[in-house]
Amino acid sequence: MRVQGRRPVVTVVKSFIAAALVAVVTLAPRPATGQEGDALLAAAKHRGRDDVHALLQAGAPVDGAEADGTTALHWASYRDDLNTAELLIDSGANVDAANDLGVTPLWVAAENGSSAMVRALLEADANPNAALLLGETPLMVASRAGAPQVVEQLLVGGASTSATAARGQTALMWAVAQRHPDVVDLLLQHGADVHARSDVWSQVMAVPPHGRPEYNSDVPHGGNTALMFAARVGDLASAKLLVASGADVNDTDAWGVSATVLAAHSGYLPLVDFLLENGADPNLATAGFAGLHEAVMRRDEAMVTTLLDHGADPNIVLKTWTPTRRSSRDFNFPPVLVGATPFWLAARFAQPTLMRLLAEHGADPLFSHDVEYTPDGYYSGQQRETTTTLMAAVGMGGRRLRTWVPGDRSKLEEQVLESAKLAVELGVAVNAVDIEGRTALDGATASGYDTVVEFLIEHGAQPGSI
Repeated sequence: MRVQGRRPVVTVVKSFIAAALVAVVTLAPRPATGQEGDALLAAAKHRGRDDVHALLQAGAPVDGAEADGTTALHWASYRDDLNTAELLIDSGANVDAANDLGVTPLWVAAENGSSAMVRALLEADANPNAALLLGETPLMVASRAGAPQVVEQLLVGGASTSATAARGQTALMWAVAQRHPDVVDLLLQHGADVHARSDVWSQVMAVPPHGRPEYNSDVPHGGNTALMFAARVGDLASAKLLVASGADVNDTDAWGVSATVLAAHSGYLPLVDFLLENGADPNLATAGFAGLHEAVMRRDEAMVTTLLDHGADPNIVLKTWTPTRRSSRDFNFPPVLVGATPFWLAARFAQPTLMRLLAEHGADPLFSHDVEYTPDGYYSGQQRETTTTLMAAVGMGGRRLRTWVPGDRSKLEEQVLESAKLAVELGVAVNAVDIEGRTALDGATASGYDTVVEFLIEHGAQPGSI
């Protein structure tokens, strides 16, 4: 989401972009300032009420503006100098004066969260819906700032809850994104639409190796409701208000990521639990991945338990890779995992507790992961792998695959051993071979897991034909 920096409005328009905007935006003529006008602006800027009064008495233009359109009333509002603002208003200052970005004194007061200044400007008939060039209204900035008194004043004064700004975002979305449930409550009481969605756009994104056309995809973005913003930031209090006001617990974004999946990806168990308790589908995976995949990715036993207890399919298959930013540490599903089940994923990343939990809820331990992919790195050709859950447990499958949430490295071999024991206990064949003829024993030997090698040999394991 776009966030306007909290800086003096006079400095915002000094950029090249603002200068370009001035060339295409027609604003009302600005009175020449002159020496007295400049002095008035400086006095307001530095909270000099007595000087402001004297200059007005001497005939200084009350609406004299700096080059970017900033007036003395802008400065008084920015400085939260109510006495000076009232003096300027009483002297006929234009309460709706806008600078080159569309910033009005009311917008500044709303950003400051100043209820007294907002009241004074509204009583002087300031327009509560005067917006920036990109559409951001005083109500939006007050909602973002978490100023419930100001929000209520603006709403009573006629501010629109349905106005949209950049990318179609509403005041309700801003309030939720910044975790201000008190503001969310006020907006909902005044009719804010819980079903409104942000704009949709698409962007070509990729996953390593980026040069492969099949690993580039035009991914849709946006299409988010306020509930999706709550899921993204883990705002449980706002989510409860939204659902009570009719929000759909199965909301998805433009890509098909559901609120539950987004909350699971972000690690917000209380929100996942709330959505499921209110009827969210634990298996909704329109984008190709489900909440259970995300929970295993995070090594989150409590979240896996919650999802399974609410009917998550323990054998749901991962259907797509997910993109990453270059040189990032983003949580993602690389192509080598497409087609895997939660149990196989738990085995591959040595999570025996999750493996047992999934098995108790019906996961198939005999699943074999068959995938063809192009690995990242120097190897440029395609590679095919067929690996059992036992092979996955000893580290086979996925060339140089990096774990999402690293476990305790000092306990890695212990966890691998426990995972291998569980796989054998559940009936996975110890001498199954992969496409290259390797067995689980070969994988354990290559990884240097001596205790695992000893265990497998005790259970009749043999090296493969490599």
